[in-house]
Order: sequence, then structure tokens, then C-alpha cells
Amino acid sequence: MTSDTDSGQNQKTSLIGIVFLMLVVVGAGSFIFGIAGTHPERAWLSYLINFLLWSAIAQGAVLFSTVTHLTGARWTHRMSGIAESFAAFFPISFVLFLILFLGQSYVFPWLHHDLHGKEAWLNIPFLFTRDFVGLLILYGLGFWYLYYSLQLRINGNAHSGWLRSRLLQRWGEPRQDPDTIRSRMKFIGGFYIFAFAMVLTLISFDLAMSMDAHWISTLFGAYSFVKAFYIGLGGLIILSSLLYLQEGRKTGLTTDNFHDVGKLFFAFCFLWGDFFYVQLVVIWYGNIPEESAYVIERVFLPPYNVLAWSVLVVCFILPFLTLINKKIKTLPVPMIILCSVVILGIWFEHLLILGPPLSHGADTLPVGFLDLPITLGFLGLMAWAVRTFLANFPEVVREPAMEVR
Repeated sequence: MTSDTDSGQNQKTSLIGIVFLMLVVVGAGSFIFGIAGTHPERAWLSYLINFLLWSAIAQGAVLFSTVTHLTGARWTHRMSGIAESFAAFFPISFVLFLILFLGQSYVFPWLHHDLHGKEAWLNIPFLFTRDFVGLLILYGLGFWYLYYSLQLRINGNAHSGWLRSRLLQRWGEPRQDPDTIRSRMKFIGGFYIFAFAMVLTLISFDLAMSMDAHWISTLFGAYSFVKAFYIGLGGLIILSSLLYLQEGRKTGLTTDNFHDVGKLFFAFCFLWGDFFYVQLVVIWYGNIPEESAYVIERVFLPPYNVLAWSVLVVCFILPFLTLINKKIKTLPVPMIILCSVVILGIWFEHLLILGPPLSHGADTLPVGFLDLPITLGFLGLMAWAVRTFLANFPEVVREPAMEVR
């Protein structure tokens, strides 16, 4: 009976993996079709939006583990392990960043324009070099942190795989003292937190703010990494809820865990909303032409005015009114729906930021039929990466909870 059950579970898991890979193929095909068509700039815009969105979800989810470990938050042990699974997307994100180089003529509207002295900063070789190094540092720290975390979590008695075998062979038996490992995790986690803020600020300046090359905001970097943590928490809640619905008590998750992470998600809903408001209102009251034009185009003029207010409703007002209710935070299905809606809203928030400079003055929103399959392709990449990690290291979800603080 147990063998039949395991076999059925393995077949189901394999089928899910095939579905994810099919999404990747459909997304890649749609993107290639788009860049080969009459409006390649639309496909590259969708690609850039999805790169920023899904990378931020992975970066923000891993940040949850580093922050809670550094602060000694004991309630997060099981969710910290689940959050670390998003690091599996880091190599994919890195490759996706490099692909942007191929679309530079569509992604960077300031190319071949007079930048009034900003040429030293806004040039392709320097931009890609600094962002390359920044992502390499951030992702390297993330994997370094994950390396030590797995030493506390995995054992040699369950499952197999090339990566798992290599890690177990490298660690040997007995492994390093757990207290030493925890101390190193705190040390590395602190550097990851710092790199998260610095690198996401850099990426937001280079791949978002620079699209309007003459617009400057000192708050934009902080707004971007707060947003990344916000949607990272959303991604973590979705994954934890799905695992809980599938595995039940085997996950070690409780309603208290969901309530606590729901409160954190609620808090960053407030913080994102505050930054969204401050970013706009300070510019508006300053009334400096090159700054206020940025706000006017996105908030008061069609076609983006409706989108701006829709983003505010979906990403702030809706979760605010919903999460006031204490019980809703403990219910997996409603939280999956809410977090999915918020992430979708942030997709459109990226469109609000990037659409005007990359749509070349179009009088309609630059949204087409290819955006959905391209986005699903990125979703498939994320889901496949996380699923592969959890399949190789099932203790993150299924083993009895273990003190790692």
C-alpha cells in the first residue's frame, strides 16, 4: 500500500514538473515570436517587467530567512527553510539578466541620446558590468547562506541526487558544530541583507529609473527593495500555503505561523503604500518640471492614470481592508488568492514605471496577447526551480521541525 501511494505521488510530482516545463517552453516561444515580429519592443518590455518581478520575489523571500535568523525569531524555522528554496531561482535570474544585453536597443531608450553629462554612468559596458558584479555578490551570499543552512537541515538517510550527494560528501561526518554553523549564518545573513539593499537600489536605478534618463529620485532605491520584500513575503505565503494544503501537518507549519507571517505581510503592505504615496506627493509639491512631468504622465494623463489608481487599490487598499481581519491570515486558500492578486498588481506597477518610456508615446497601454504566456513562462521557471530544490531537499518541508537558531 505504501509503495503504491509513493508511486502515485511520484507520478503526480513528475506530471506537475512537466506542466511547469511546458509553461517555460510556451513562454520562451512567445517571447521569440514577439521579438521576431513587428513590435519587438513590446516583447522586451514584458521580459524586463517579468525579470524584475520574479527576481525580486526570490530575493525578497531569501531575505525573510536571513532577517529572521539574524534576529533570532524562533517561530520562523519551517518557513525559513521554505523561503530558502527560492534561492534555486538565483542562477536562472542571473542568466535572464545577461539575456537583457541582447535587447539593449529596446530596453534602454537613452541609447544614442544626449544625456547631459550622465554618459559616464549611463553606458552599456559600465551598466552591465556593475549590475553583473552586484547580482553575483548578492546571489553568491545567498548560496553561501543556504550552504550552511542545509548543513543543519539535511541528512544522509533520505532521497538521493547529484547535488545532495556532493554536499554530503563534502561535509563528511561528523559535520561542523551546529553553533558554529549558526554563527556563520548570522554573519553571512547580515551581509546578504546589506547587499540586498545596495544591489536592488543599483538595479532599480539602472533598469527602471534610468528609463526616464533625466528623472531622479533618491527614494526610488528604498522603494524598490521594500517592494521586493513585500512581494517576496507574498511568494513565501503562497508556497507555504500550497505545501500546507498538500502535506498538512508534515510541513511542521501551524496557523500561528501563517498568522505571524501574515502580520509581516500586512506591515509591508503599509510600508509599500507609504513609499508609493511619498514618492509621488513630494515630487508633486516640489513642482520641479522634470520631476513633476514624471508624475503627471503616470497619474493624471491617460492611458496610465487609471492604471496608477488601480495599482494603489490592488496592492494597498485591498490587502489593507482584507488583512484587518485576524482569521483571514490563518486561512491558506484566501491568502493564496490575496497574495497572487498583490503580485499581479506589482506586475502592473512595473508596467506603470516602465511603460511610458518604452512604449514610445503610444496612446494605449502597452499590453498585448503575448504578455500572458511570457509571464507564465517566468512563473514556470520559478516553480520548476523551487520544486526541484524541494524534491532534492525534502527535509525542508517534511521532516520534524528542528531547532536551528
